[in-house]
Formats: sequence, structure tokens, C-alpha cells
Amino acid sequence: MLERLNQALDHLEGCLDREVDVAEVARIAAVSEYHFRRLFSALAGMPLPVYVRRRRMTLAGADVLAGELTLLDVAVRYGYGSGEAFARAFRSVHGIGPGEARRTGAVLTAQPRMSFRVVVEGSTTMRYRIVEKESFRVVGRKARVPLVHEGVNAAAAAHLESLDEQAIVRMKETAEADREPEGILSAVVHLTDSREEGAEVDYWIGVVAGLEVAAEELDALDVPAGTWAVFDNRGPYPSAVQELWRDVFTQWFPSNPYTSRPGPELLRTHPVEIGAETDSQLWIPVERRGGGRPKV
Repeated sequence: MLERLNQALDHLEGCLDREVDVAEVARIAAVSEYHFRRLFSALAGMPLPVYVRRRRMTLAGADVLAGELTLLDVAVRYGYGSGEAFARAFRSVHGIGPGEARRTGAVLTAQPRMSFRVVVEGSTTMRYRIVEKESFRVVGRKARVPLVHEGVNAAAAAHLESLDEQAIVRMKETAEADREPEGILSAVVHLTDSREEGAEVDYWIGVVAGLEVAAEELDALDVPAGTWAVFDNRGPYPSAVQELWRDVFTQWFPSNPYTSRPGPELLRTHPVEIGAETDSQLWIPVERRGGGRPKV
């Protein structure tokens, strides 16, 4: 898997002077475009378009400083139809415009070329199972919050605190005991391909119910049938959960024949004090690479 990802990055590197066909890059990586974008964001710590822009402006910066081409020629070389658009992109990466950089010989910012490799750290294993789940409905309350990779997510905590007793009682009444995951849980719906710190997501507190269940005064999110990878974990809250989420995308996906697919990522955990040990269960929507179902 990592070899295919690096082949895809090699291809991307050769496309920096023209529009990047992300679908073709994903094909080389042997995953869907949707999964490639999310996997890249998780592994690289930045969205794919940000990396492409930084790499282009790194190469363009060298051309600007060399002084052999006009600024317009440099802009055209890297796919910009106007000097103004090129100048905006250049400034967003380097903090100054290309004209100023050429005049002053300013220090520019370089984005190194990326490659992925396996780093073995300890002997931690990940416990998971694959579940085929019928369509269902998440019934609860949602709020838009920023992603936080480490520590307490203040916005998410505030959303939880804002729930009144009536809403909690209604959720518990709506939950069905024979549906996994059981009890009150959280759900994260990513609004973009970015998993960068601060990217906005829809954050739900709710329960899993049948599609026939009326939400009434609560919000509802209908989820189609599909395959889920379910990870069980125990550790200090919230760091263990955040590390599990990271490891799923940076270690488990590259090592297993599955890709992520659109859908909410579900988390069931028991509320505890910050730093206390707790059990948690993370549900990630997946599909087998190539579109087939896993053999039993």
C-alpha cells in the first residue's frame, strides 16, 4: 500500500506544471479519489490541495529567485492564467509577493517533497472487526465544531453540556437495545476532505435507531447500509481515543484491504474525568478495495 502511495506522489510531482488529475493519482494508489484525499490528509497532516500549492510555490520560488524567466512566464509555467492569481498563491505560501521576493532576495518557505514510509514504534496492536450494517438513523442534536487532534475539544464539550434533560431522555427512549452501537454516542460528519486541525465538522450527540423512528424535536441523520470497521480500545480519555482515530488512518488503512467511504464516524465511550481510563468503540465506514465484499 505504501509503495502505491509513493508511486502516486511521484506521479503528482510530475504534474505540478499543470492541473493535477486527482482521480488518476488515486488510481495509481489503487484507492478511490475520496479515500486518497482523506488518507493523504491523515498521513500528511494537510489537505492535498494545500500540499500541491505549497510544492508548486516551492518550485516557483526557485524560478523567481533565479531571475531567468519573467514573473509572467513563471506564472504560466505553473498553470496560472494571470500574474495576479500567481501572486496571490505565491504570497499565501511565502508571505511576500514574487516581485518583492525577486527585488530583495528574500528568504522563502520550502515545502519538501513527501514520501511515506513505515516507522515501527513498539508493538501496539489494534483490535477490530468488520460489520455489515443495515441502514439506520442517528437521532440527537448536532453542532458545527472544529477538529481538535490533542486535548479537550472545548466546542464539542460545550455542545454536550448544552443538552437539556428532556433531550437526553428522548434520546434514550428512541434508542433500540438490539442495534449496535448501543446507548448514547457521538458522530462526526466531515464536511470536506481535510482532517487538518481546526477543520469544521458536524458533531452529533445521539443514538442509533431505525429509519422509521420519528425524530420529533431532535435532529436526524439517515445513514445508508454499508460496511463498518469497528475498533475497541481502552485508555485515558480523550488522548487514547484521539490516538486511535489517528492510528486507524495512518496505520490500519495502509495495512489492510479497505478504504474509507462517505459516512459518519461513530464513537461510543463512557463519560469520565479527563485522564481517567475508559473503554471506547470507534465505528469507521469502509469498503473493501476494488468494491467487493470481504470473503467469509
